[in-house]
Amino acid sequence: MEPDRKSADNAIIACPNGPLLLRGDVEILTPDGDPVPRNRKTVALCRCGASSIKPYCDGTHKAIGFRA
Repeated sequence: MEPDRKSADNAIIACPNGPLLLRGDVEILTPDGDPVPRNRKTVALCRCGASSIKPYCDGTHKAIGFRA
């Protein structure tokens, strides 16, 4: 069975002490199920909880010394 090419191009990468990089054709949804706007194929998602543009990373993890 051949893997689905679309899913093979999707990836989540945990950056050390930083965001999650989301690559590929994946939809991001709010808790209510509404789609979150996405203009790029690769986006950085906040892991520290302090970003002012959640769910996206704004680099605040560096300022607060976030460690994962």
